[in-house]
Amino acid sequence: MTTLQTIHVLAGLVVLAEALNKLERTAPCRPGLGLRERVTEWLKALAWLLLALGGAGALVAPLWRYLPMPPSTTELLALLMPLQGPTVQDVCLALGFVVLIVRTRVKEG
Repeated sequence: MTTLQTIHVLAGLVVLAEALNKLERTAPCRPGLGLRERVTEWLKALAWLLLALGGAGALVAPLWRYLPMPPSTTELLALLMPLQGPTVQDVCLALGFVVLIVRTRVKEG
């Protein structure tokens, strides 16, 4: 694995852990929320869900080529998870979220 891939996997791990933590605490269906608060909670839950999927993808990507796949699904899976390594943009995006997560944790004490 290259340095860029290693950084991407580690950033994905941090993003996945934080996203699952925040997603668990998001409660868009709790009683007593107004319409605006409920929409905000649903958007927050959707954002954390998408970040969790992205973090999981960063963790699975290096292993993808070694997993057994039925020939009929190869083309579809290639669209969902390309075999090329992460680009600088991918790593910068993941690291940006890691920095925001760490900053929030430091700020909270």
